[in-house]
Amino acid sequence: MFKDYSKRYNDLNKSMKTLGTRIPATMKAFTALHKASTAKGVLPSKTKELIALGIAITVRCDGCIAYHVYDSLQAGASSEEVLETIGVAVMMGGGPSVVYGCEAMEALDEFAILEKNETARK
Repeated sequence: MFKDYSKRYNDLNKSMKTLGTRIPATMKAFTALHKASTAKGVLPSKTKELIALGIAITVRCDGCIAYHVYDSLQAGASSEEVLETIGVAVMMGGGPSVVYGCEAMEALDEFAILEKNETARK
């Protein structure tokens, strides 16, 4: 079931930039919505990204999983926090969320390896 989540993340970034040139007002508004929704408030950004990840798993969105695992880690989430988020998503989404929870776990492991390799290069 291995997917290349870092490639998926980068491919989506490129596609969203292209989409932004074709429907700039919509993508500008979407980007602003994402930034506003995940900005630190009463809940920290990390918590908001973990919520988004849980939703991504339950709605079965591959690209969303790639994005929100990555963004959760960037916001300071630990592997354990991501894994607990997967657990809550499984509870809420049942069997299909187990499958997509496994995909989120694979994304987590892939991004952890990439981060470790990047750190080793520095």
